[in-house]
Order: sequence, then structure tokens, then C-alpha cells
Amino acid sequence: MNYKLILRTLGLTLLLEAACLFIPMLVSFFYRENPVPFAITILLLLAIGFPMVLLKTNSQFFDQEGFVVVALIWVLFCLFGALPFYFSGCFNSFIDCIFEVTSGFTTTGASILTEVESLPHGILFWRSFSSWLGGMGVLIFTLAFLPKTGERTHALVRAESPGPVTSKLVPQTAKSSKILYTIYIILTLAEILCLCLAGMPVFDSILHSFATICTGGFSTRNLSIGAYGSPAIEIIVTIFMLLSALNFAMYFLLITRRFVSILKSDELRAFWLIVLGAIALIMANIISTSGMVNGSFGDTLRQVCFQVASIITTTGFATADFNLWPQFSHIILLLLMVVGGCAGSTAGGIKVSRALLLSRCIQRDLRKISHPRAVKVVKLDGNAVDEGTLARVFSFFTCYAFIVSLSILILSLDDFSFQTTVSAVFACIGNIGPGLDMVGPMGNFSAFSGLSKLLLSLCMLIGRLEIFPVIILFTPSTWKRF
Repeated sequence: MNYKLILRTLGLTLLLEAACLFIPMLVSFFYRENPVPFAITILLLLAIGFPMVLLKTNSQFFDQEGFVVVALIWVLFCLFGALPFYFSGCFNSFIDCIFEVTSGFTTTGASILTEVESLPHGILFWRSFSSWLGGMGVLIFTLAFLPKTGERTHALVRAESPGPVTSKLVPQTAKSSKILYTIYIILTLAEILCLCLAGMPVFDSILHSFATICTGGFSTRNLSIGAYGSPAIEIIVTIFMLLSALNFAMYFLLITRRFVSILKSDELRAFWLIVLGAIALIMANIISTSGMVNGSFGDTLRQVCFQVASIITTTGFATADFNLWPQFSHIILLLLMVVGGCAGSTAGGIKVSRALLLSRCIQRDLRKISHPRAVKVVKLDGNAVDEGTLARVFSFFTCYAFIVSLSILILSLDDFSFQTTVSAVFACIGNIGPGLDMVGPMGNFSAFSGLSKLLLSLCMLIGRLEIFPVIILFTPSTWKRF
């Protein structure tokens, strides 16, 4: 284990966080608010980060170090990112601050705040900007905009990238990161423009665009997107949520006119089938049991489309209280929470590609039972998937099931309803935000105990880093010298 290399990389990312905090501090100056919470945090980050950067070391990253660095970066970003919230005095405890900023960086969008509209503009900006930074990944941001940290930085990207298969768009990892962030920024600017044209205030447009493109879900309004009462805004946000849940490599293929590769994507087709199927099932359920939501087929369809998009993309915005929907619709939404978006996107969940691979592995094994001598290769996008990748997919699901079960058991100590407890865990580990019942779209996580908030914060990190980096971080053998 190269400890100096790990410390130097952590120092670089702490300096990056200090640079990012200058932006909300400028927002505080612009609105004539108190910039001290950001100034103190920046000074602390500089004092700790600079000595770490000065460490001399070789520049070789290996897989184990990559996983450790990625997990530590996210932990440190959340700990230091919580300080402006704490120094502002807007939160009841430091645990609440950790929960809120972890929810931001992991793009979960869960909140302990019962009222957000009275928060200072600088705090609101940092709350949404943190989720925008976390959307594409703070480490990918580091590789894109800071000097190259080593020749084998692909090990870092593989440790942080969502999905079972990781590939570079171009041979150089740093260039791939820049391409991804360019697409990310273009989508953000496009939504800001569209929301402004639809009548949303500029400040709100910027923050809601941050929250949409990163599929984070933090809003500047207590009633989320529903507060604006604008069908145009709802449609714009719905479109951009769905676009953000697609594999960002698809946009690179689109730009380079590799349309055949896009059409071959099994995950893309499956994602749209799941979205359309969920909309159809929930619409049929609502109409057959309780009639129209607002007395109009068009309004009901728009709200269902919005909420399905919000849940499967793990954004977490709301225009309606889906707690009032029929039970069957609740189950559909809970399943969407588990599945999530596409690999290589900003969305959370287990990812559509993993669900596809798992189903195809099951099909293969069932066929082997009836045809023992048959040889069938599991494919994705027309390409054979190696057994190592399939083994990691099974390991992922096993760890996922164990962590979810254990978290539900511990969270049940707070003695809330079954729906609240189960959906809170799925909402946090899937980086979704709202769950059902008490933590539904019109509720929040403030009533949970301090222990439960820390547990749910850990679930957010586990979900965002897709389990393995966090497990490796807490494995004793990781820290042995070789």
C-alpha cells in the first residue's frame, strides 16, 4: 500500500474542495449574507491539503489503492463539506450536517430539513452544488481539471464509475474525464436556459438544473417542483431527468455519429421499456381504483410520467404526493428505486445493466439444468461478458441484499412503520431521496435518531460507490504493508 500516494491524492482533492467552496462564498457576498462559514472551511482545507500535496512519491496507482483512495475521498469530502452547514447555524447538529451534505455529494436528495426556503442563498447553493459535483464523481472531476495524478489512473475511475463494466471513451483517462464533464456541463447549461424561458427565476433555475442533471433532487422550494405549478417546467425537468439517467457514453457515440453502437445497447432499450411499462401500469392502477389525480387524464399522465422519471432516475423531485396513490403503484415505485438508471450515468440504484446480466445468468443456469451439455455465453450489447464480470455482479447482489437487510434491522430500532423503515433504506442506498410514508415526497428524515442518520449516510456512500470501495476500506487486510 503506497500511503504517500494516497495522502498526496487526498490532499489534491481537498484543495479542489477548497476551490469549489469559493463559489458559494461569492454567492453569499452577492446576496450580502455571511460568508464566514465558507471562509473558515476553506482555510481549514488549505491548511490540511497543502502539506499532503508536498509529499514526494511515485505515481503508480494499483487497484487496491484506487478503491481505498476513492472511498477516502468521498468520506473526507462529506466531512469537510458539512462544515459550512455547521458553522452557518442552520442545522441542529453536526450529524444533521453530515446527513445533508452526504445526501448532496451522493446525489441522494434526502433531507432532514423541514423548511428550506428560509436558508441563506450561499447555503442553498452549496447544498445543490455539492450534488452537482458528486453527480459525475469528484474524482473524475479531479482527473479532468487537475494535473494527472499517475499513469494508472484508470484504476481510480474503475473504482468510482457506476456499473458492472468500465471503459474509456478515448485512450487517455484524463481526456475521457474532460469529455464526460463537457457533456455534463452542456446538459446543465441547456436546462438552465430552458427553465429560465419557462419562467423559473434564474437562481432557482441554476440550482434545479444542478439537481436534475446530477439526479440529486435538492430543491429551493418546500414543495419541490410542484411549488411552481407549471406544466412547462415539469415537462422540461422530466426530459432532463431521463436524459441524465442514460449512459453518458451514449452522448459521445451520438456526437461521433456511431449510431449503430447506440442501437445495439441492450441497456438503453431495457431502460425505456421499464419507464414506459411503469407509466402504463401506474396509470391503469390509478384510473381503475381512484379515478384521475386532478380530474384530467392529461394532468394525471403528466404527474405519473414525472414521478416515474423522478424515481427511476433516482432524482427525487416531486409534483404530487404519491403516498396517496394505490398500494400497487407504491410497489412499482419501490421496484424502480431498486433498479435505478443506466450504468455510466449520474443515476443511482443497482443499474439496468446489472439487472439484465443477472436475468441472463439465471436464464443460462436454468437452461443448463435441462441441457447440461449446452454452452451458452452471456452477452450484453452483442458482446460476450467474461465470467469475472458475472462473478462480480453476483457478489454485488449478495452484498447489496446483506447490507439492505442489516440496515433495515438496525433502522427498525427507531420503531417507525414498516413502509417508512424499508423505503428509507432503499431510498438512501439507491441514492433516490424520498421513500414512502413518513419519508415520502412531502416528508423528510428529521425524525430519525442520530445513529439512524449516520447509518443512512453510510448507506448513501455505499450506494454511490457501489459497495466494494467502502467494504475494502473497512477490510483489515487492506491496510497491511506488502
